[in-house]
Amino acid sequence: MVIQTITPEELGALLARDERIDLIDVRTPMEYAGAHVESARNVPLGGLDPEALKRDRVGAGESPVYVVCQSGGRARQACEKLVAAGVVAVSVEGGTPACERAGLAVVRGKQMMSLERQVRIAAGALVATGSALSALVSPWFLIVPGFVGCGLVFAGATDWCGMGMLLTKMPWNRVRG
Repeated sequence: MVIQTITPEELGALLARDERIDLIDVRTPMEYAGAHVESARNVPLGGLDPEALKRDRVGAGESPVYVVCQSGGRARQACEKLVAAGVVAVSVEGGTPACERAGLAVVRGKQMMSLERQVRIAAGALVATGSALSALVSPWFLIVPGFVGCGLVFAGATDWCGMGMLLTKMPWNRVRG
């Protein structure tokens, strides 16, 4: 499936012309609260319901939904879901950081540790703990680093990370208000 894209500069030009565009940010609420393009609304990828979005856009005509994330991967996935549901969707190249570099207005909130960094810390801790336990207690603990390694390979191949999804549910990753 070919997904339409737009550069942050092109998006900025649309916004500068005061064109009313539907821009959604599909990152987690925590990431969105940290920084987001001023006119974007948060619709996390995990909760994206293309049919509901389509119903909410009654009267929007054939204008596209512009989709932004952190670097482009989640925006592409969201666009694929939306296009499959019959919504015209356009991915913003390079995500929110590229939009900020292009001079688009960005709203900054409380900076939190990125989910990617949390996954690296958790995976490293599990591998180190499993390896130490296998040396000190039983070689059966090698299952832990093996399982984590397989999970990381799966996440890299599919762009879906179970550990990341689990970490989004932790209390320190909840956005209040």
